[in-house]
Amino acid sequence: MKKIIVFGSGGREHAISWKLAQSASVDEVICVPGNGGTKNEAKCRNVDPKTASYITPGENPVVQIAKHEGCTLAVIGPEDPLAEGMADDFAKAGIPCVGAQKAAAQLEASKDFAKAFMKKYNVACAASETFTDNKAAHDYVEKHGTPIVIKADGLAAGKGVTVAATLKEAHDAIDDIMNSGRVGDAGKKLVIEDYLQGIEISILSAVSCTKESAANGKAVIIPFLPARDHKRLRDGAKGPNTGGMGAVCPLSDVTPGIIAAFEKDILEPTLKGLIEEQFDYRGFIFFGVMLTSKGPKLLEYNVRLGDPETQAVLPLMDFDFADLCQSITDGSLKDFKLNWKKGFAVAPVAVSGGYPGEYKKGCPITIDKAAIEKLGAKVFIAGAIEDRRAKDDSIVTSGGRVLASCAIGETFDDAWKNAYEALKSIKFEGMFYRNDIGLPGAAESGEL
Repeated sequence: MKKIIVFGSGGREHAISWKLAQSASVDEVICVPGNGGTKNEAKCRNVDPKTASYITPGENPVVQIAKHEGCTLAVIGPEDPLAEGMADDFAKAGIPCVGAQKAAAQLEASKDFAKAFMKKYNVACAASETFTDNKAAHDYVEKHGTPIVIKADGLAAGKGVTVAATLKEAHDAIDDIMNSGRVGDAGKKLVIEDYLQGIEISILSAVSCTKESAANGKAVIIPFLPARDHKRLRDGAKGPNTGGMGAVCPLSDVTPGIIAAFEKDILEPTLKGLIEEQFDYRGFIFFGVMLTSKGPKLLEYNVRLGDPETQAVLPLMDFDFADLCQSITDGSLKDFKLNWKKGFAVAPVAVSGGYPGEYKKGCPITIDKAAIEKLGAKVFIAGAIEDRRAKDDSIVTSGGRVLASCAIGETFDDAWKNAYEALKSIKFEGMFYRNDIGLPGAAESGEL
C-alpha cells in the first residue's frame, strides 16, 4: 500500500484527494494543508506545514512532509507552487511528482511566454501583441479598436483579464494593470489579444513528456471529457467574473468533429512544442478553448486541473486515478486506457454573500449528509475549514467559493436536478449560487 501527498487547499484538491483515496492501492492521502472537506474524507489526513514540528529551514517543507510520512507519489494542485518550482524540488528529492516543472509551468505563469510558444508551434489562437510600455499599449488599442482583450502577463488569481467593449474600458484596463499595482508584478507586462467570439470549453488533460519519453515515442497528452465552467456570478451569464460558479461535463454541443479539430490544431502542436523545448512535464494541462466559427482556438494554457471543472470531471472517471497518476510519472501514460461512466455530471458552486467582493468568514455550515447521500451527490469543500470551537467534524466558511455539489445522472436533467436538490440540504449564512449551471443561455459568449 502507498501514501500519496496532495498539495493545495481548494475544492480541486478535495476532489483529487477523494478520487485518489478510492484506489485500492492507496493506504492514505496526506493533504497539505487540506481543508474542512479533506479533514473528514475517508483515508485522508490534513497536515499543516506551519505546525509540523519536524520542519526545518532549507528544504521545501512540503517535500519534508512527504519524506516524513513516507509518501511515494506527490500531486500538486495549484499553479503558484508549480511556477515557483515545487515539482523540481520533488524531483531533486527523488519523489515522483504529478506536476509540471518550473520551466514548463511558465505556460501559465506568463501570458507572453505562452503566446510566444503558441506562435512558434502554430497552435490555433488569437493574434496578440505584448507590451511593457504603457503609452505603446494605449496607442495600439487606439489603432486596433474594440472589442479587445487585455491580459496581465503573470499570475493574477483570475483578476488579470479584461474584455474591453469600448476604448475607455481598454484604456482603463491598461492603466489598472500596469499602474495601479492591483496585480503586482503580474502587471509589469501585458498582452493585448484580438477578441474571439464563441462559446468557451475546458479540456483537462494528462501529460507525460520528458527527454526519455520524447526519444522513445512515449511522450503524450491524453484529453479528458470536455467540460464547461461558468464564471459570471449571476444567472444568464450576468454580473462580475468569479473563479467559477459551477461546471458541467461532458458537453452535448462538442461534437467528434470539434474534438478532432482541437487535437489537430491545438493539442498536437502543443505536444510538439513540449518535446522540442525539452520540458519535463509530467502532470496535467488544461486547455481553455473558444469554439469559434473558424474552429477551436486556444485562449490559454493552465498547467494544472481546472477548478471547478475537476469537481465535475473526476466523478465521471471509471478508472483508477492513482494508477493514472503513476503512469504520468513513470512514462507509461501512452498505454493507459481511460474509461468513462455514462451520463452527465453537474456541479454548481455555493459562494459566500458578497463574493467576489468582500465577504464574511467563519459562518457555520450545516450539511444534511443523509439527504445528499440519498441523492447520490458529492459535496466538495473549497473555502471552508474545521471549526476548532466544536468537538465534532463541524466546518465554517473561510473563502469566497465555499463548496460544490456534484451529482451524476444518466441524463443531464437527472444530474442537474440531483445536484441542485443536494444544495438545498446545505446551509450557511449568506449562501448564494446560480440556478442555471449547464442550462441554455448559461454559458458565456465571447472570451473571458
